[in-house]
Amino acid sequence: MDNRPVGTRQARDLLRVAFGPSAIALAVIAAVVLVQLVIANSDMTGAFGAIASMWLGVHGVPVSIGGAELGVMPLLPMLAMVWGTARTTAAATKAGTSWFVIRWIVASALGGPLLIAAIALAVIHDASSVLIQLQTPSASLAFGSVAAVHLVGALVGVGPRVTGRLLRLPYVPVWLPEAFRAASVGVLALFGLSGAIAAGSLVVHWGTMDTLFGITDSAFGQFSLTLLSILYAPNVIVGTAAVAVGSSAHVGLATFSSFTVLGGDVPALPILAAVPSPPLGPIWVALLIAAAAAAVGLGQQCARRAEPLPEAAGKLTTAAAVGAAVMALLGYAGGGRLGNFGDVGVDQGTFGPAAFVWFVGIGGLTVVMSGGLRRRPKARPMPAPPAPTPEPEAEPDTLPVPTAEETEPEPQPAFEPEAEPEVVFEPEPEGEPEPLPPPESAQPVQPRPSRAAPRDVFDFDDDPEAHYFADDDLSTADDHTSDEPRRSSD
Repeated sequence: MDNRPVGTRQARDLLRVAFGPSAIALAVIAAVVLVQLVIANSDMTGAFGAIASMWLGVHGVPVSIGGAELGVMPLLPMLAMVWGTARTTAAATKAGTSWFVIRWIVASALGGPLLIAAIALAVIHDASSVLIQLQTPSASLAFGSVAAVHLVGALVGVGPRVTGRLLRLPYVPVWLPEAFRAASVGVLALFGLSGAIAAGSLVVHWGTMDTLFGITDSAFGQFSLTLLSILYAPNVIVGTAAVAVGSSAHVGLATFSSFTVLGGDVPALPILAAVPSPPLGPIWVALLIAAAAAAVGLGQQCARRAEPLPEAAGKLTTAAAVGAAVMALLGYAGGGRLGNFGDVGVDQGTFGPAAFVWFVGIGGLTVVMSGGLRRRPKARPMPAPPAPTPEPEAEPDTLPVPTAEETEPEPQPAFEPEAEPEVVFEPEPEGEPEPLPPPESAQPVQPRPSRAAPRDVFDFDDDPEAHYFADDDLSTADDHTSDEPRRSSD
């Protein structure tokens, strides 16, 4: 677990991305140059110029010595530089890294090598004043080549780490990673099968290769030829791939294709003993098998997940285009001018299109035969959505005044039994008052007397409470036998 602060850790990662691969390449080149100068019993004059020129040559920058241009640079160091840049950028890009930090990582992968390229150009320009044979290369070509090599490495390293976030974008198809994986399988298959054919051709032309090793008697010279053959092996493999897909490769005036071979002068490099000599013979059948097998591998990768016809066609076309572009880029990087021999490389006008035709044709047939197509599911009618449930309205703060219609009682159902009235039992008084005698009809009705005057006649319009008697009145009434004494007592 790294306990360093985030800022310090990111700074160290950016420094490693910017100068790590370039510093390792400089160290290896310096060791080789110094060993060469020591073995040749030469002084160290121009050592820095040679180191700077070889570092630029690793990035595909042509080197001019004594008026002779060496434009065919070995592909193996360039591929190693791409791999180193991809590895350092991938290590610096952690899961969940923001786009801001990713941009800084890519900028560091380009900025450090460009700074070293500027220093190398200045060193070469200074050394050319001492070594007249050494010439300064074009600055624009040098910066462009260095930036292209490290940009490819940065994209290869950062690409897999941000694939998940790129797939979330609406305009990026889901099958895009599968297309890139199929393209890599096709390129590696074509590259590997072409390498096997080149190795077989070396075995067939073993005598020619032994003759080329015999141009020097020293062990160091033979070691140097072996090292150069290893460094230029990818160039020969790319030329073999060009011949396999139907294009052609040339070394000066010597031209090699699947149908014709034109002889010419070839440099005395042991790896070039693999080039066929006229007549071609049945070797072209093996070349066509290699191209078809690579296309089959690409098609099988595209058919790993069945897709409808439009998606499957898009995936196959994208994979074929990416694979053909990679092969064409390798052909361009592995070619150039080789002094008096002329141009060395592949036919760029036919190499890329021929690889694309093989990948699309045989790859598409493989997709169909491998079950990589499926029918698009029919769209089923969706049921109508249910009506939305109305939300209850919020109760107002003040109660509404009911209207006349709302206050009417609701009719009761006919079958509902009526509630029985509750019987309330009132307590009976202890004693009942005597009934009052009927009023005399002969006497006229007199007005209601006042409270102070005695009442001889009952007034029925009077207050009913005046006709009730209290318990005291009843006890008094029991002592009297007639009304007159009772009224007098009242």
